[in-house]
Amino acid sequence: MKRILTLSVLLLGLGVVGLRGAVSTARNDGKSGKKYSTAPDGATVLFDGTGLGQWVNCHGDKPHWKLADGYMEVTPLKGHKCPRIQGIKTGKLFGDFQLHAEFNLPADGSVNSGIYLLRRYEVQIVNSHGAKIGKSNCGELYKQKPPDRDMCAKPGVWQSYDIIFRAPRFAMDPDEKPRKIENARITVIHNGVVIHNNVVVKSKTGAGFPESPAPGPIMLQDHGSPVRFRNIWIIPLTEVKAPDYKAK
Repeated sequence: MKRILTLSVLLLGLGVVGLRGAVSTARNDGKSGKKYSTAPDGATVLFDGTGLGQWVNCHGDKPHWKLADGYMEVTPLKGHKCPRIQGIKTGKLFGDFQLHAEFNLPADGSVNSGIYLLRRYEVQIVNSHGAKIGKSNCGELYKQKPPDRDMCAKPGVWQSYDIIFRAPRFAMDPDEKPRKIENARITVIHNGVVIHNNVVVKSKTGAGFPESPAPGPIMLQDHGSPVRFRNIWIIPLTEVKAPDYKAK
């Protein structure tokens, strides 16, 4: 049986009119537990619980994160071994896209992670259940804009982000240097509620990589917390011709 979920979303310039997902579960060979994906037709499945084949570490090698029972879990590395951002990233590169990801926060200790779009723009993941807006909220566009409302659930509950992203636009100057002519824009739906609606992102956030016209990967941050992720899929909205990374 499949369940279809549709949410009306407005994002200028992309022609996105809804978010659709079909829920299904099935057992695999038992090595990594359950298979779980709500990816609609035409989406690229980045993680369905059965393996990390779509992901590499920050150096392009196979990731070391825990894989069990349909989810992957951040396995913190000792020391900072990655340039700028610690974590894992997709082998494929993207420009404009629609992304779905689910996450689960641990109950013990402080929690910090994030999803980096193109490795440049972070949508923060923290435990801000019951917190006031502006106090480091889950869903914050890191150090640029808090969410319009805090929709963070309690630790231990699976949560979802649906993100619609339009990359910045660049023009080539006469000296052949790229010049930004339009900022990035982002819509974020957290647990079914819009928390950012077609928001302008003026620059890269925090430790993100510098802006450029080049496509980039999706990155899940390792900030020392054993955050779990599942059911990650993406619909590219622009064609990207750059070569993929390949794990060694």
